[in-house]
Amino acid sequence: MANFTRMTEFFLEVFAETWELRFLLSVFFLLVYLGSLLGNLTIIIAITVDQTLNTPMYFFLRNLSILDMCYVSVTVPNACINSLTDHRNISVGGCAAQIFSFLFCACVEMLFLTIMSQDRYVAICKPLLYPVIMNHQFCVQMTLASLLGSLGFASVHTLKTFQLSFCHSNVVHRFFCDMPALLRLSCSDTFNNKLLILLSVIGIGSSCFIFIAVSYARILSTVLKVPVKEQRGKAFSTCVPHIIVVFMFFSSAAYVYLRPPVISKIVEEMILSVFYTIIPPFLNPIIYSLRNKQIKKAVRKIISRFLFHSCM
Repeated sequence: MANFTRMTEFFLEVFAETWELRFLLSVFFLLVYLGSLLGNLTIIIAITVDQTLNTPMYFFLRNLSILDMCYVSVTVPNACINSLTDHRNISVGGCAAQIFSFLFCACVEMLFLTIMSQDRYVAICKPLLYPVIMNHQFCVQMTLASLLGSLGFASVHTLKTFQLSFCHSNVVHRFFCDMPALLRLSCSDTFNNKLLILLSVIGIGSSCFIFIAVSYARILSTVLKVPVKEQRGKAFSTCVPHIIVVFMFFSSAAYVYLRPPVISKIVEEMILSVFYTIIPPFLNPIIYSLRNKQIKKAVRKIISRFLFHSCM
């Protein structure tokens, strides 16, 4: 057997080679990151403070906001700092922690979006059964099941990835440690890893996507039967942005994770990875919550309280 030097660190790609472009992209992504944190934090505070928002829908919206803050924090701050300081190296342990955290958050994101589509389906298509189906116990159980299932999912993939030997190079062609990019650096047989990714995408990703698509198709079918035109327009303006974000998240991730490495393009994959790491946590609070009248009312109430106490 050939002797391979044990890899102690990896080198990540930065956003661009020229300092000017790198600076502009880093500042842009930092602003998007801060916007994501502010939007999601606003929703968490509003739902927690306003007791009138104590319903299953807002329970899941708050959970999604907490998750999105963690999800976007796994990759963006480190990538921006690396690009600004040209500090590209990351330890093997740090890389493993980043992959585990990213996979865990991505899996929970998929499951939360699926549960939320079920919540909207029951609320619109079966309103009389809504309190029975979407009761508090069910919501808590589904949240815990999502977290525990994602924990197992992330653990298995991370362990399988770092059981491999890496000898071809230690340059990860991505701005964060991502599993497909690492597999290309391995000199071990990665068939089992790729098979596990394929089964995971088909078993979890496809199932969630199909469930979400069917739920929204039924919602839109029910909405079309509503006689009032304004209500139909409101429902469409709510559902369509949800579908767009879900499609962008699932399709970009599936493309990067399933595309054969022989024909893959590094720049193209780096751009696509933005669509499933940075964009969803930024758009989710805008689409799911900040367009909601009750959320906006709760936010205005909190701001007025804050200003009142400040003036006292």
